[in-house]
Formats: sequence, C-alpha cells, structure tokens
Amino acid sequence: MTTLAPQTDQGQQHIQTLYHQLLSYWNSRDAAGFASLFAEDGSAVGFDGSTMNGKAEIFASLQQIFAHHPTGAYIGIVREVRQLVGGAALLRAVAGMVPPGAEGLNPAVHTIQSLVAIQEHDSWSIALYHNTPAQFHGRPELVEQLTSELEQALLARRQAD
Repeated sequence: MTTLAPQTDQGQQHIQTLYHQLLSYWNSRDAAGFASLFAEDGSAVGFDGSTMNGKAEIFASLQQIFAHHPTGAYIGIVREVRQLVGGAALLRAVAGMVPPGAEGLNPAVHTIQSLVAIQEHDSWSIALYHNTPAQFHGRPELVEQLTSELEQALLARRQAD
C-alpha cells in the first residue's frame, strides 16, 4: 500500500493508483498482475539492477522470483507526480520493505522508485519502473529520516487494515 501525495489533477490520481496497484501486486506476489500494468514494450529495473524488457519478460522473471524466493512487502510514499509531455507522466516515490516474517522495515533495502507512465487511449500503463537503493552513503541521518517517515506510513496502513 502507498501513501498518496495531495491531488491536483485526475491524471495524477490515475498515475498514483497505477503505482499503488504495482506495489499491491508485488506484495501479493502476483506476477501476472504486476506485468499487466506495463505497456507491451515496458521495462522494469530491479533493486539489484536486473532489467526486464516487455510484459512477457517481466511476468516470467517475477514468476521465477516469487516461486523460488521469499519477498518482502513494500510500503511506498509518493513524492511527486509530474505531467511530462502529452500522454506521459513521471512518478517519484520512496519505499521501504518489511522482510518476510518480520514486523518492521529493513532500512538496508529502502529504495527510491521512479515510474514513467504513458496514456494510450483512455488508460495508463507503465513504460518504465526503476528501483535504486536509498543508501545515502555517509549520511546516516537521511536513512534515519526516511525510516521514520516510512514507519509512520506503515503504522497508518496497519491501522487502516
């Protein structure tokens, strides 16, 4: 589940909803649902730098990951949604992960996430989803600040559930 940024436009709401669905499919370990959100030629870059190109490869890669590896659950906070050119938008977010069997976040896997969405006809899909580690080398106070913010979002989600 994600914390949504304040809304100024219906298009931005669609982009935030797309991001929320992406994390929800990850958290439920649903490779088909996750891949369904991408454009046919969409790409995803994982936390470890692995790249998946096209819906079929995204589905196949995640199906293998979910079948053979325990995965944590994301909590995300949208920082910005910005319209680019007609029919394209950028979403920037931060996310933390609760490891399988754990109650709290693991700061070592905090991430900065970027999503580029495109509008085709009346629907939005993901052209690019990118994760990068939020390690803030040499600035532990930034890790602590992000952890605190994500813990508050996690607590709010648990209270809402």
